Amino acid sequence: MLLGPSLALSAVLFALGVVGVLIRRNVVVVFMCVELMLNAVNLTLVALAQLHGTSGQIMVFFVMTVAAAEAVVGLAIILAIFRHVQTVDLKQFNLLKG
Repeated sequence: MLLGPSLALSAVLFALGVVGVLIRRNVVVVFMCVELMLNAVNLTLVALAQLHGTSGQIMVFFVMTVAAAEAVVGLAIILAIFRHVQTVDLKQFNLLKG
């Protein structure tokens, strides 16, 4: 069982997601990068399930459930912010101002 390639791919995907969250200013792109990080964690759990049995695969179902709920809530928040500010650029608005 070679876990190296799948764990390396997972690390690269997670790093790309982190870089995307830190660099990009579009809310939708940041949201997609967070989803990419969640998928990288899923890949890691599936790869490690080969060593430790089905507990990793069960965790994948929990992560997928949380990701689906996060996608629904995240897109609703993005839509509400867009309706309020008329932009999805993070530099253009500050919701904490009065």
